[in-house]
Amino acid sequence: MKLNLSTRTISLIVAGIFIFFYGLGVYWSIEPDSIDIKKEVTMAAQAENVAPVVGYTTTTALIKVAETLLNKPGGYLANDALPPSVFLDNMPAWEFGVLEMVRDMALVMRKDFSRSQSQSLVNEHLKEAQPRFNINHKNWAMPSAESEYSKAIKSLYNYRAGLVNIKGQEKAQFYARADNLRAYIEEVQKRLGSYSHRLSSSVGRDQINTDLAGDSKAQQSSSAASQLQLKTSWWQIDDVFYEARGASWALLQLLKAVEIDFDSVLTNKNAKISLQQIIRELEASQQTLWSPMVLNGDGFGVLANHSLVMANYISRANAALIDLNELLSKG
Repeated sequence: MKLNLSTRTISLIVAGIFIFFYGLGVYWSIEPDSIDIKKEVTMAAQAENVAPVVGYTTTTALIKVAETLLNKPGGYLANDALPPSVFLDNMPAWEFGVLEMVRDMALVMRKDFSRSQSQSLVNEHLKEAQPRFNINHKNWAMPSAESEYSKAIKSLYNYRAGLVNIKGQEKAQFYARADNLRAYIEEVQKRLGSYSHRLSSSVGRDQINTDLAGDSKAQQSSSAASQLQLKTSWWQIDDVFYEARGASWALLQLLKAVEIDFDSVLTNKNAKISLQQIIRELEASQQTLWSPMVLNGDGFGVLANHSLVMANYISRANAALIDLNELLSKG
């Protein structure tokens, strides 16, 4: 049977496919809502018929943040090779920002939170989980990023079960100490400092090279100019913005959990208000972006510069983290 299609019919089919993929891409680009950490902990504890212990909340938050990467609308998009995912860049950038924070928390949990001292043994479940999060986020086969992240999440579930001594699981520990929390804060400070720097470079600016400042005997492997011209590429402005937004979203969920697990430490150091201020700054960074695109106006120009607004919130959060770190270091 011969099928005759007119030019008009073919055009309508192509237009219909385009509209369908466009609508699907828009839906998949909607950022997830904030996680109700207390609710998730309550549900998990009831399901396992246990009482939450120290570390249970932080581990649950890490699990839920990682699961959001895989289970949000459209699933994990960064490694997709088919439309409409292959044409999207904002949500994959958001995913990478979330993933960076997941990697930082998994690393600190393995090195610090789960160990009593430098000579203590590494928890086997965290030893299994942390490297799996470090697979290239664009891997789509042999193994795919999703499969490795899923295995890492399963190991985190096993670690959490060990915290509450569920039968059949190796006993695990989580040490909520000031020095452990400082280790995590120092990781986060570096990450936020990088985001703030990249976001602020959206308009381009001259900067004095301060790489060796503060040490008259300091050296570096190769010479560098005393004046630097910093500017984020026009093609990368929206990607940097959404990566920072994803990282801020993930950090917000994790710090809400840290506030619960480290409550006694924060209270003893009179540092709880500082952490709450950081959480407030991160919440502000998640306000709805009403513009259909990330604008890159000049500092005081007619158009907004969304990167500078995001950089402001992240810089304020980072400054508060520095203050929190100083409070935790005091006896």
